Amino acid sequence: MAQGTPDVRVDTGKPHPARVYDCLLGGKDHYAVDEEMAARLPENAFRDARLNRAFMHRAMRWLAGRGIDQFLDVGTGIPTEPNLHQIVQGVNPRCRVAYTDNDPIVLRHAEALLVSTPEGATDYIQADVRRPAEVLAHARAFLDFGRPLALSLIALLHFIPDDEDADGIVRTLVDALPSGSHLVLTHGTGDFHPELAGRATGDYGKGGIRLALRSHAEVLRFFAGLDLVDPGLVTAPAWHQDTDTPAPQAEESSIYVGVARVP
Repeated sequence: MAQGTPDVRVDTGKPHPARVYDCLLGGKDHYAVDEEMAARLPENAFRDARLNRAFMHRAMRWLAGRGIDQFLDVGTGIPTEPNLHQIVQGVNPRCRVAYTDNDPIVLRHAEALLVSTPEGATDYIQADVRRPAEVLAHARAFLDFGRPLALSLIALLHFIPDDEDADGIVRTLVDALPSGSHLVLTHGTGDFHPELAGRATGDYGKGGIRLALRSHAEVLRFFAGLDLVDPGLVTAPAWHQDTDTPAPQAEESSIYVGVARVP
């Protein structure tokens, strides 16, 4: 079921972050304009997309194993398999997952691909994270905000510059979460390869996409007031929990990742 879908027209004339990400992951649900954008990006963008995805799988599997059975994934992108609902419902078939994106092509693929377990449920909300109150209004019709849930902001906030109030967006979403909920966040950075970061920012800019790569301190502020789960805010290969096997530490990443609990 999809909620909040007033416009299903797909703009194929300019790239969209969700479709570019699908291309970086080796998916098929994008257009030539997205492939052209991906081809211009530094080679490490493909590696970072893969590492970012692997972290999402580890973090969501860990949360589902700790009893979280509700997930709000904002900026979901194309539902490349295995997607979030497949990961968590593999742990607990009763998990409920609400996906949110503002690209109509994501809706079309979501309707076809977001098939849940019989016990669980998935929903898709077409909404813009820049209007977080609308996202929450739709999500409350599907998820129980009286119980803990996980809010997923995966590879999203680096497309929200400060002048679009990235801090306020995160705060509005997090403030709506009950105690025991978790924020799962990943964010691109230029801390390690500033020259490649500058190139990526310029390449995205040519496609009309604003990119705001942030430092460790700038990403850390999104977790203000929350309890970061060990090992804290680290690069994607460095985050693991319980029996998760960490990726080789020699593998570089320009993606910061973190999981934090709402007190």
